[in-house]
Amino acid sequence: MRIGLLFLIFTSVLTLSGCGYNTLQSSDEQIKSSWAEVLNQYQRRTDLIPNLVNTVKGYAAQEQAVLLGVTNARAKVGSIQATPELVNDEQAFAKFQAAQGELTSALSRLLVVSENYPQLKSDANFRDLQAQLEGTENRITVARNRYIKAVQEYNIVVRSFPSNLTAMMFGFKVKPSFTVENEKEISRPPTVDFNASTSAPAAK
Repeated sequence: MRIGLLFLIFTSVLTLSGCGYNTLQSSDEQIKSSWAEVLNQYQRRTDLIPNLVNTVKGYAAQEQAVLLGVTNARAKVGSIQATPELVNDEQAFAKFQAAQGELTSALSRLLVVSENYPQLKSDANFRDLQAQLEGTENRITVARNRYIKAVQEYNIVVRSFPSNLTAMMFGFKVKPSFTVENEKEISRPPTVDFNASTSAPAAK
């Protein structure tokens, strides 16, 4: 009798307030779409790196540590299988973030090093690659922000009553997002101020 009463109350609540199933479905689809765009932009950046490294190497082959750092960071990113399901695994998601963060830092160091090589900075191919990279970093930031918003909206539905009951019933769980600290570091485009002074002397 008690179980039947509880079921009746539960059914009534869902009927009156809306179970939220359709909202959960649409929010989940929005996350998948947003995440696909994040991956697309990260892949665009990854594809630019070999040409960028080779161009820099042509003028600054002695910067082996920096060049190797970018190459290794790119390889580490490539070793992670970035599937749509990754957003359901908090640990895998964090590992993905960390790898992308390392690549962003490595690229920043590479561009800073380029300040010391005037001929490299004046190379048309390098300037084009740098412009493409900076444009891609901006698109990454936009895509990440859309993903963050989509996850936020979805997680609110998953945690709110009575849609949280529907979420538990159908296996919808809270999804991870980019952390505040991570956002500050990774989202910062690796731009270079060529008017700024550096610790290393410029090549002549």
